[in-house]
Amino acid sequence: MHPLRRKRLIIIIAILLILSSAVGLVMFALQQNINLFFSPTQIASGEAPQQATIRAGGVVVEGSVKRDPQTLYVSFDVTDYQYSMTIEYLGILPDLFREGQGIVAQGSMMANGVFKATQVLAKHDEEYMAPEVSDALKNAQSKRVTVTESALSY
Repeated sequence: MHPLRRKRLIIIIAILLILSSAVGLVMFALQQNINLFFSPTQIASGEAPQQATIRAGGVVVEGSVKRDPQTLYVSFDVTDYQYSMTIEYLGILPDLFREGQGIVAQGSMMANGVFKATQVLAKHDEEYMAPEVSDALKNAQSKRVTVTESALSY
């Protein structure tokens, strides 16, 4: 092989190795920071990983908000109209947080089945609902209608 071709081949191989290792490192870093969304139905069915950071959301159940008067601890239930789950949060809730409203919480599932939130996000106006929450509610609603119709057909 000609020395000039050998030098070019070595340079090309070195560039490919550097690029592939850079892509590998970026993929590894992104894998650690992915926050997947799970609805209460998916969490109840066991699809959500334990102790991993995820996002969960739904509509805050009326009358479920419990506040500790001494601290910033808040506990409330969230539903997708098929299943409900309890979320615990220590911090200041957004101003737009209220019962009957869609929220998204970021945190992790604990072994006792309670979602420990590190951040709670509320919708920003009357018409908007997070796409994940909206899709989960529509999916749960369609399953609920199908189950009701099949029960009536017997």
